[in-house]
Amino acid sequence: MTDSTTTMNPTGGVADRRRATQPTLHDHLMEEVLSSANLQQAWRRVKSNRGAPGTDGMRIEDFPAYAREAWPAIRQSLNDGSYRPQPVRRVTIPKPDGGERALGIPTVVDRVVQQAIAQVMTPIFDPEFSESSYGFRPKRSAHGALRQVTADIKAGYRIAVDLDLAKFFDNVDHDILMARVARRISDQRLLALIGRYLRAGVLIHDEIQPSELGTPQGGPLSPLLANILLDDLDRELEGRGHRFVPQLPIRPTTCWCWSRANGRASVSKPI
Repeated sequence: MTDSTTTMNPTGGVADRRRATQPTLHDHLMEEVLSSANLQQAWRRVKSNRGAPGTDGMRIEDFPAYAREAWPAIRQSLNDGSYRPQPVRRVTIPKPDGGERALGIPTVVDRVVQQAIAQVMTPIFDPEFSESSYGFRPKRSAHGALRQVTADIKAGYRIAVDLDLAKFFDNVDHDILMARVARRISDQRLLALIGRYLRAGVLIHDEIQPSELGTPQGGPLSPLLANILLDDLDRELEGRGHRFVPQLPIRPTTCWCWSRANGRASVSKPI
């Protein structure tokens, strides 16, 4: 349990700062990630999501036979810190408003590992996220976001601003993101593994390019990492008295921000 106080941030806004008790640091999480029950659940989730092969060409249906032989060595390398994720395969899909969205497709093995990590990390981080955050969170959906919009309108909020974090996934600073993750996690093996996923590289036109910045959309861990990084922004908006909801099913980097203040609403403005 924590309590909070209202303080001024460096930009002059008011933000709700949680204080008094230091957040619990979670150690020895790799044991939970690598538990048989957690890995089996992760495989079932990856299998149900299907998806295209990654850079190694392995299909979903090929994984069980491969895992029967290779998984003991993979598990040991994950446990001792020697595991190295494969680069993701770059693909593009059309965006609803035109243009293309770049996705990074991990290998099936890395999808299972990422999903196993997400299943352990979500119960640690998700309860602290803003109540106005609906993107890629358990037991939350677009229907809940629409109900909140309706309630905000009834409460007198009339000005809506469409905010878009332009090229958010392409510009994530790895050090800042990892510092946010380390607020709650102290297991150095897990922190190092997440860092290696961020720096695994991208296969583009048969050439592996380094990923020194950004986090690829397409892996099971990416939405949770985005929510962790965006939580400070959510708190800042709340502290300034704004109501906001994400535009689902779009990634959680766009939102409607409501205000009672007088003025002209800006639409689709990158920030």
